[in-house]
Amino acid sequence: MAIDSKALLLRQLDQWHAEYSPEHKMVRKPFRTPGYHSTLKDVAYTHPTRDALVYALALLDSGVQEHVQRASEIIEKVIGLQDQNPESRTYGIWSWFLEEPLAMMAPPDWNWADFCGKRLVLAAQRHAGVLDSALQEQIRQALFCACGAIIKRDVGPGYTNIAIMGAFVTLLTGEVYGHQSYADYGLERLRKFSRYTKELGTFQEYNSPTYTIIAIEELSSIHTSVSHAEAKELSAELLDVAWRMLAEHFHVPSKQWSGPHSRSYSTVMTPASYSFLQLASRGALAMLAEEQLVYNLDWYGNDIQCPEPYLPAFREEVFLKTIRQPIAKDESGAALNTATTYLNGPLSLGTYSKDVMWNQRRNLLAYIAEGEDRFSYVHLRFLRDGYDYSSAVFTSVQEESEVLFGIGFCTNGGNTHIGLDPIDGTVDAADLRLRFEIGGSLERVEEEALADDAEAATVHIAGHAMTVRTLFAAFDGERPRWELTRDGQKLCLDYVVYSGSDSGSSERKTFDFRTMEQALLLFALRFSVGAGGPLDATAMISGTEALAESKTRSGAVLQLALPLKPGEKRDMMRPRT
Repeated sequence: MAIDSKALLLRQLDQWHAEYSPEHKMVRKPFRTPGYHSTLKDVAYTHPTRDALVYALALLDSGVQEHVQRASEIIEKVIGLQDQNPESRTYGIWSWFLEEPLAMMAPPDWNWADFCGKRLVLAAQRHAGVLDSALQEQIRQALFCACGAIIKRDVGPGYTNIAIMGAFVTLLTGEVYGHQSYADYGLERLRKFSRYTKELGTFQEYNSPTYTIIAIEELSSIHTSVSHAEAKELSAELLDVAWRMLAEHFHVPSKQWSGPHSRSYSTVMTPASYSFLQLASRGALAMLAEEQLVYNLDWYGNDIQCPEPYLPAFREEVFLKTIRQPIAKDESGAALNTATTYLNGPLSLGTYSKDVMWNQRRNLLAYIAEGEDRFSYVHLRFLRDGYDYSSAVFTSVQEESEVLFGIGFCTNGGNTHIGLDPIDGTVDAADLRLRFEIGGSLERVEEEALADDAEAATVHIAGHAMTVRTLFAAFDGERPRWELTRDGQKLCLDYVVYSGSDSGSSERKTFDFRTMEQALLLFALRFSVGAGGPLDATAMISGTEALAESKTRSGAVLQLALPLKPGEKRDMMRPRT
């Protein structure tokens, strides 16, 4: 598949031109936020700093002389928004938006030294010859400030995409300006990341549709732009790790990225993700016509290619394959969290053995293909007032298409985020529920009627039956129940733990996890071809624990032992022995 990268760049630039604001010398974008860092409210549009630099670099990459002046003005404007005071806490970083200075953010995002620094150093490397000397000096100063922030923060190898990006920014800045200490730091950071990845066997940000692609982009940037031989060798080895992980999780029948996902912003693949795979696989995965391709301006000038051995994975259907991968280990090397993915024709099912129910996690995720590019997905969530609650802890064991799992609760975890808004042991809510969110194509999805006191529920999805059974439920005296609801275009099978609307109002209630003696939910789950059937599973109380067991259709026995009482996060995240 022949790709004209320059033509794609120029076509994409046409869309960005329409968003440029000459008054602000930045691009104007619809306001988006994941719900943290930014404090902006009721804002329709903003002028993002990172996007401005992406646009400026693309203007320079276009080779159009008339674009140089605009690019220069944008770069100068954004550099002026960087904190360059060495005594400042936010030294070397930028705010997300022109409309929101660093002092307004809660908290500022230190990743912006990496994200903005990347575009600036590429502009310096590729286009110094067309930039005037004064601007070149401003770029050098901004990069030195950004490198200072990156080195001071010194992100560990577990933060996959930033560990790589920070290595790239410091390594290339060191090469461009002959600053050896930056280059040395960047190379050592890449070595450290490589060692860590080899010891773990994969990336800490495991199987993330968002950040695996970013990791491939950043590692490709190192391999493409950095001259150091060892850096090129290390980046090539790490690229193989990333592409192997992606290829083995691609579910050909549904054309989706099998779970579980460590971090994800969309449960279904986006046009941008398909475009990335289509271009990088040289058409092995051809989902979009050329005019539909979403071209990322950062891809230009970056040699991003899927290795030849992995190309068949985007074409060939897989039957009866299970992948198990430890993604976190304790000091002794014992697994703290293991990812399991089961692929069998139209069904893909993935789980983590232990993780929190953050909105970026996909701890239990299934895809079922329906033919003709249609599919349904099942995504397990735990919701507080409609938003994913990060202090709920998911624990599971999986054998093929069957899962035994529990939801416990920690006293000092996060609320909407795993670290930015910790709870103090209590949480108030008008609604708490476990949700099996079923989305995608719903033409062949049918739910069975639920009795008021139902212990099990079944939903039929494209020739498969998803059956889930409650084995144990205790939560501050509440009486949970199953409920089927609709949320827009999604069908939701909910296990309602608490709902203030049951009394005809939206009464809020405060739950104190520090004083609860029992707060635990246990379930058995099976995906089966045909009508399904009863689950052979039980649970019992033994002292301070609940013991659950289920027998699978293949004869395997799944077992879980979980604490009845909520506890501190560090304890709840360790497997029971």
